[in-house]
Parts: sequence; structure tokens; C-alpha cells
Amino acid sequence: MKTTKYENGFTLIELLLALVITGIIASAVATLGYAMNSAGVATDDTSRKQAQVRFATLKISDLIRHCKLVCYASKEELAVWAEDKDNNNIINLGEVTYIEAGTAYDHLQLYTFTGSTPINLGVIKALSTNWWSTYGIRNLPIPLIPLPVPPKPPQCSKVEFYLDDPNSPPNSKIVSITFDLLENRVTSKYQINAALRARAANLLGASGNIVSDDD
Repeated sequence: MKTTKYENGFTLIELLLALVITGIIASAVATLGYAMNSAGVATDDTSRKQAQVRFATLKISDLIRHCKLVCYASKEELAVWAEDKDNNNIINLGEVTYIEAGTAYDHLQLYTFTGSTPINLGVIKALSTNWWSTYGIRNLPIPLIPLPVPPKPPQCSKVEFYLDDPNSPPNSKIVSITFDLLENRVTSKYQINAALRARAANLLGASGNIVSDDD
């Protein structure tokens, strides 16, 4: 018996079937790869933002717990007497810290200052008024939840400050900060709460200004 050279090869139907199966497998692998890459990007984005929230929570909570007084509050910022570095019961600019969200309420950052001239509690106003320039200089901001970088949309929004005594900040004992955070295209709401454990209430006079140490 004679055999032809085509006897051990593939027929056209077999080749077409093999191509179809190969195409299906390749498409499935590509789809799986894309899904895994998207999941990885989403996980990285969520992890990064969760780390920012944890850092912001720890930093702000520690600042509020150890601060002496809330000096000023508005819709976009909060100023506190962070510590009495020289232990003289008098505020100077180098002891003031602002928690700032901006007029768009789309970030959280801290501002500190350099200066040792004593200041009255009543002169501490909005950061934008530059009241501090008379007493020293402003340092670079410390970002907690960073400003948006165009053209990317803001990842943080609706930052709001709450005090238990909003009409008289020096008397406030509790601070709350709420904000929305965009994580993997889903908006989540967060809240940071802290109480002033080192509050220098004994230094406040009837007028609301620091007068003396009653102790």
C-alpha cells in the first residue's frame, strides 16, 4: 500500500478549529490579565488613600489631644495653640498650628510657623489675612491628604470642621473633622474626632483671652 505525503498532516477544518480554540484561549488570557491589572491598580489606589487617612487621623488626633487651646475656627481652617514650648503660659507664633482645607474644601494639610514674639489670642485670625507676617514666617505645608493635581479630579471633598462650642473656640474641648474620599470610584465618608486632653482652660480670663496661670 502506498501513502501520500499529506496523510500525517492536518485538514483545513482541523486548522480552523485549532485557530478558533487558540483565539478563545488568547482572548481569555488577555481578559484575565486586564482584570488582574485593573484590580491591582484599584488595590494600590485604595491602599494609598487608606494610608493617607490613617496618617491624617494619627497626626490630627495627636495634635488636638496635646494642644493647649483652639484659637480660631472657620469653615476652611482651624488654628490651635499646639504646645507651650518655653513653658511661659504665653502664645508665640512658633507654637501655633493650622489645620487647613482651603476654600474648595478639597485637601487637608498643616501649617506651622517660625517666630517667638508673644501674641494675644485675639490676633489669631484666618490664615489668608497674613496676620502672622508681623510676628514671623510661615513654614511649608505638611500635606495630610494632598491637593488635587489637574487634570485629575480631587480625591478629597466636603471637608468640614466641627467644635463643641463653635461660637467661642477657646472654650472648645472636642474637635471633629469630616470629609469625603474618592476610593476606586466610590465616595466614602470619614470622620476624625479628638478631645483636648492638655487644654489650658486655667489660663483663660472672662474676656476669652489668656490672662495668667490660676494655679
